[in-house]
Amino acid sequence: MSRKDTVNSLFMRKPEASAATPGAEKNADRVRTGAISAMGASLQEMSEGARAAARLQEQLASGTVIIELDPSVVTNSSVSDRITIDVDPGFDDLVASIREHGQQVPILVRPEPDRAGHYQIAYGRRRLRAAVAIGSNVRAIVQNLTDDELVIAQGKENLDRQDLSYIEKALFARRLEDAGYQRDVIAAALSTDKGDLSRYISVARSIPEAVVQAIGPAPKAGRSRWIGLADAIGARGEDVETLLVRDDFLSLPSDERFAKVLAAVAQVKKAGDVGTHWKNAKGQNAALIERAGKKTRITFDERVVPDFAAFLTERLDKLHAEFLAERSTKRRD
Repeated sequence: MSRKDTVNSLFMRKPEASAATPGAEKNADRVRTGAISAMGASLQEMSEGARAAARLQEQLASGTVIIELDPSVVTNSSVSDRITIDVDPGFDDLVASIREHGQQVPILVRPEPDRAGHYQIAYGRRRLRAAVAIGSNVRAIVQNLTDDELVIAQGKENLDRQDLSYIEKALFARRLEDAGYQRDVIAAALSTDKGDLSRYISVARSIPEAVVQAIGPAPKAGRSRWIGLADAIGARGEDVETLLVRDDFLSLPSDERFAKVLAAVAQVKKAGDVGTHWKNAKGQNAALIERAGKKTRITFDERVVPDFAAFLTERLDKLHAEFLAERSTKRRD
């Protein structure tokens, strides 16, 4: 091939026919056509692959893609919203349904920033447990979520699919606050207002968590009964400890366990507690002061003195130091 033909081939021009090589033009055309076709196919494949990768990235970013994950790479969120129970009456049915019909509703996860290929679950823990029990992968929506978005999605999905009981909402709210979440985020996660949120957190802080875990979710014990237990139990959580470990108590359904604890605490309260009210400057009952043996409990009504309990708690060390100094002065006198 002449230099001119070589240059022409680089720019896809046909070389000039040579009398010494009959049929060379047709052979060159066939070679060139095959090369162009192969190159075109490769470029098309690369282009389609790039478009598919781009679509996957868009889907991952928007949370619309559903992928299958090994359950071992999925971890729980940092804040639990449900009370763990020893017997989940519907779990076996869930496992049987997924085994027979497949997992119809995916779980929601987010990528773990510090561990490639690992994910943190927002919701769908029972479906994840079912996949583990079956020994199959779990279908999941992968979405990039901030910490706030994760707990909001977690709370809203549970409220939409299987409503949390009153104490589960209260415990979830308290755990979120302990983890450093702002109250507006917690309120959004529970779809509630600030007033109810304050009561949720107050109830969860008033009842020892060991008591809550022993009772369980108690779905039929609504707001007023849990508030009643919170008002009655206070520092007397140890008074029901013997009840909490009894086999005949633990074998009861959760709502019946709640009733037993409430009755036990009410009985202790009647046995000898003395309570007086502290009134604010407007004459409203702002706190209940109760004494039982060597213990004293002060319960503030946050509707009357909002945030005062937190204000007082922050100053306990200073107040106690003033108390010790004053008592020391009186003794010298």
